[in-house]
Amino acid sequence: MISMNEAQRKKALIVVSSIFFMWGFLTCLNDILIPHLKGVFSLSYTESALIQFTFFGAYFIMSLPAGSLVTRLGYKNSISLGLLVSAVGAFIFLPAAKMESYPLFLGALFVLASGITVLQVAANAYVTLLGTEETASSRLNLAQALNSLGTTVAPKIGGFFILSATVLTADQLANMGVAERLAYKTEQAQAVQGPYLVLGLILLLLAVGMYLLKLPNLKEQNSGDVKSESTFSQALKHSNLILGVIALFLYVGAEVSIGSFLINFISQADVMGVSESAAAGLVPIYWGGALLGRFVGALLMRKWNPAKMLGFAATFAALLVLAAVLSTGHIAAWLLLSVGLFNSIMFPTIFSLGIRGLGAATEKASSLLVMAIVGGAIIPLLQGVIADHWNLHHAFLLPMVCYLFICFYGFKEGKRT
Repeated sequence: MISMNEAQRKKALIVVSSIFFMWGFLTCLNDILIPHLKGVFSLSYTESALIQFTFFGAYFIMSLPAGSLVTRLGYKNSISLGLLVSAVGAFIFLPAAKMESYPLFLGALFVLASGITVLQVAANAYVTLLGTEETASSRLNLAQALNSLGTTVAPKIGGFFILSATVLTADQLANMGVAERLAYKTEQAQAVQGPYLVLGLILLLLAVGMYLLKLPNLKEQNSGDVKSESTFSQALKHSNLILGVIALFLYVGAEVSIGSFLINFISQADVMGVSESAAAGLVPIYWGGALLGRFVGALLMRKWNPAKMLGFAATFAALLVLAAVLSTGHIAAWLLLSVGLFNSIMFPTIFSLGIRGLGAATEKASSLLVMAIVGGAIIPLLQGVIADHWNLHHAFLLPMVCYLFICFYGFKEGKRT
């Protein structure tokens, strides 16, 4: 627990939690980019999954450097820097759209995600330290609720600005004149440029505002600690961290996989058979479930065992995905959309259980847990491969398997408390 008075803790929690909204919005906007760029560049499911692979791959590559950065700069300054880096990534979308370059889009996403990685390492650990260890899961669930608010509104806003224009097929483009084709390409580019320009400006303002705010940086409080060379090895002696890293890898992978292919799933003829724009309008229900669940979970965890709640949530999520795979029509769509409610408590609960009792190794453990977010890169890519070689419907069995391990982790940790 950080040494500060109650007023300082509340102010720090409110300000830092508000930033959770922004990175939730940015992360979920990928769910709109995938079907959009898939159509524009005529990509396969596997190629379109490279969006999430690049974005979440940055977590794996940048997590350890981010942990060292937090140790050196302190929590507050690291959050400010993370926002600045994310702003640069958003601005790179402008030349990527103008040049109509898929690799440059991926590069922009990598820079954007690198900034969010710094935010994840700094802000998640910061929130857990703003009070007692017993209420850490509840506190982080509350902060993550704002993250869920961002993921809830992003598909609606992104779908309106990015997916509102009809994406033409390769044959339709071939039948168009040169002038028409150029106008169409310009329209598609502008559909992406506008939203990311606005996002870049907001991130820039947040970075400056965070730096100027008088919040405890916490570097000073930690500067007297002896940082051992073996901190990572000490942290990895805790089974709750090792299993927590695996559980977080699989959770993020499952959640992102479902979100990434949800629009394609809903728009299938044997499900709802609607346009991608209409399907995008339903995606907020998936993320809205997570928003509702986190508010409820934050309250329930003050009385109930967080680990056991995690186990039950993962069990229901697995059953819902299995039922969706075995169903068709509107029922299949609504079953899959309902998974979001049970996703709600998973990330903050796994994270807080993973760093529980690690003391001075908390920063290193936080870096390892954020590295596990690379599951959002690997699992969707594997699901894309399965969808290309089998079918999209049955490819959702992969996230179901992920939930089964999380169920095991939750009930195992529940026995320790």
